Amino acid sequence: MRFVSWNVNGIRAVLKKNFLEVFDAFDADIFAIQETKCQVGQVELDLPGYHQYWSAAEKKGYSGTAVFTREEPLRVLHGLGNEYLDAEGRIVACEFPQFWFVNVYMPNSQMELARIDHRMEWDDAFRDFCKGLEAGVLPDGSASDPKPVVMCGDFNVAHEEIDLKNPGPNRGASGFSDEERGKFTELVDAGFTDTFRLLHPDETGRYSWWSYRFRARSTNAGWRIDYFLVSDELRDKVVAASIYDDVEGSDHCPVGLELDLD
Repeated sequence: MRFVSWNVNGIRAVLKKNFLEVFDAFDADIFAIQETKCQVGQVELDLPGYHQYWSAAEKKGYSGTAVFTREEPLRVLHGLGNEYLDAEGRIVACEFPQFWFVNVYMPNSQMELARIDHRMEWDDAFRDFCKGLEAGVLPDGSASDPKPVVMCGDFNVAHEEIDLKNPGPNRGASGFSDEERGKFTELVDAGFTDTFRLLHPDETGRYSWWSYRFRARSTNAGWRIDYFLVSDELRDKVVAASIYDDVEGSDHCPVGLELDLD
């Protein structure tokens, strides 16, 4: 199966550029997007052969996620099950016969870590949510079949120094604070594998986001903050993990995963 994830930084903006061409070229089984910046129903996408599932923020023009999948899910969740944390449309989770697929747009901790406490609460709730899906426990306390998780999205954190061009000057800043990096480590230690680092453990200069300032993309002064993680039991099923840094249209580029589930 081929999976693609892309923070589009506004679906209406990227539709005027190259979204449909990029979408068609990937021919993915599941295509996830983040930062849609639209309300449900504001955008009509004609994607023949795909089911569409959208989550929107209560605040207009902010956050938002969507999943486009060839196979119809068994069920779809649009949040973590916490009314406060679910106000920004940051989750679309789809259950399939063999796995859960979780698309996430993690909160940004903002300048001077102004929102770090919210981010820490969100990280803990998200980790518990994914472990619950693995164990067959839904957010409302009801039961489902235990199954592994495939998660993707913009996690808004560069995990290790290898994951950004200039780790020294950015140490402690939003997206590279000890707190955020520590929560990502906790997620991995809870039983999830960073698929890109699994297959490319020492590869440098591979980033998925570049600031619009300071010619960052042309000089590749980027950050790897977009990920595909899988439950550890799927590690041996990972065939490919990719960063498509030649694809423009957003300040992020798409990332991809291929699994052999046969």
